[in-house]
Amino acid sequence: MQQSELTTKAKITWCPGCTNSAILVAFRQAIIELTQSGKIKPENIAVFAGIGCHGKIADYLNLNSFTALHGRLIPTMTGAKCANPNLSIIGFSGDGDSYSEGLEHLIHAAKRNSDINLFTHDNEVFALTTGQADALSPKGFKGKSTPFGSIEEPFNPLLLLLSAGATFVARAYAPDIEGTKRIMQAAVEHKGFSYVDIIQPCLTFADTRNYFKEKIYWLEESYQKNDLKAAIDKVQQKEEKILLGVFYEAEKPTFEEMLHGL
Repeated sequence: MQQSELTTKAKITWCPGCTNSAILVAFRQAIIELTQSGKIKPENIAVFAGIGCHGKIADYLNLNSFTALHGRLIPTMTGAKCANPNLSIIGFSGDGDSYSEGLEHLIHAAKRNSDINLFTHDNEVFALTTGQADALSPKGFKGKSTPFGSIEEPFNPLLLLLSAGATFVARAYAPDIEGTKRIMQAAVEHKGFSYVDIIQPCLTFADTRNYFKEKIYWLEESYQKNDLKAAIDKVQQKEEKILLGVFYEAEKPTFEEMLHGL
């Protein structure tokens, strides 16, 4: 598969400079390399998207795709995987889509270890509806729904997913295209529930680039990804530095294997 085969004629309508474009580029590169190496077949890839700015990505990928209702992305992904276990199911979601409306589906997909991949575009704001606070907006965030600043503390999605039983938990930074590509590839190759939180600064309503530029670091190469306690410790290090990489990866039977007796 080549770059031209993955591109559609749809006009990209994200804001100029939007970091969603970097995620699109990283994913195209990841798919090209995975298909050229024979690790996945293009005809077996099924892309799912939720509602939000991230959801436009399905329009720009020349792959089988499905756009779900707000917060209902994961049930459609798990349904497709149950119906056809040979599919490589890849979903794109937003922090509003999965951490607010769809949180219950996210937790249960991790718990049952469904063999699907979820890439979350995490910009800490409801961007498509022009800047309301969501479940991950920092305390004090001023937006259209919180003009005097949010009084709520955000939760830690990576900690939550580790607790729920996800067998692949990672974090990437959208402007780092090469790093994001590598994590996407590792997630797709993993058998089980793969979850990647992609820090995706919203240049229009929550431009956090300068904040993250000073705080992001990659996990050291010696880090052991099969240590759950170490992963829990690492994902909580947010005040002094924000780590990127694969925090946890483990093998256990998938929901579909148990369902079909494979």
